[in-house]
Amino acid sequence: MTAAGLEPNSREAPVVASVGTDLSWDNGSRHNVTVPEPLPVLYVLLPVVYSVICAVGLVGNTAVIYVILRAPKMKSVTHVFLLNLAIADELFALVLPVSVAEHLLQGWPFGEPLCKVVLAIDHCNIFSSAYFLAVLSLDRYLVVLASAQSRRTPWRTVRAAKVASLCVWLGVTIMVLPFLSFARVYSNELQVTSCGLSFPRPERAWFKASRIYTLVLGFAVPMGTLGVLYGDLLRRLRALHLPSGAKALDRARRKGTVLVLAVLAVGLLCWTPFHLASVVALTTDLPQTPLVIGISYGITGLSYASSCLNPFLYAFLDTSFRRNFHASFRCP
Repeated sequence: MTAAGLEPNSREAPVVASVGTDLSWDNGSRHNVTVPEPLPVLYVLLPVVYSVICAVGLVGNTAVIYVILRAPKMKSVTHVFLLNLAIADELFALVLPVSVAEHLLQGWPFGEPLCKVVLAIDHCNIFSSAYFLAVLSLDRYLVVLASAQSRRTPWRTVRAAKVASLCVWLGVTIMVLPFLSFARVYSNELQVTSCGLSFPRPERAWFKASRIYTLVLGFAVPMGTLGVLYGDLLRRLRALHLPSGAKALDRARRKGTVLVLAVLAVGLLCWTPFHLASVVALTTDLPQTPLVIGISYGITGLSYASSCLNPFLYAFLDTSFRRNFHASFRCP
């Protein structure tokens, strides 16, 4: 997809969208930046892949939301956070067809209000995924530590989880506001309309600042915090001399820990290449070869896939979810 501004629509191709040697600048005008046209195979392949991700994400996350809201036994702290993560992924899946349509039409015919909505939801998904993974892991850190020390957790309630989730959504909304203000529909020299982030001068500096902003707040801070927490957990567990009755977590908590770690691992697998590509975009000028373009779109597709993978983890690892899923959709 041709990007006439500094940032293309959504999170498309993080390396291709970088300010590299194949980009042309004319007196800093934001409308004179060009990138190579996508490969013919990508024109066909990307809509197919994105459509599959959209369909699977909508069906899977809708099922997760329905089951958690409907089943009384799913009203736990962990499931409150998983519900909010599913809502974030569902919102992204809902707007993904618009990005597919823009790719097929090679232009943006939907107007500026929808452009702002799509870009806001896309960046909201980037931040909310990271922070709900962080909150899930923080909760599991506290539970494991309390269990290892044979302490009760009266503060760990569904109400507290709902308040924490609300705080995450408020924080994510504030983080997304700058992108919402810069979202524009603009035309290139061929009068082809595009939806993207249109920055003031100097555009190159604003472009790099936006990438650093997303990298730091959307990845480095939450994932760095998790690294510190789990490192501290391992240190504490090694230092503890546990009585025989407290050397293992009870079965439910142990399974909950496995589920959260699996969700975290998949989230890191899907998002780490995307953010590493941003580092590459900030530090190097890669030639826009077919290989680089293909890898960049592959990395984007992997980040998109994160929105549809979690329901499969719940189905495989969460016995309670499987039981309630069958009960919710079983024919009378």
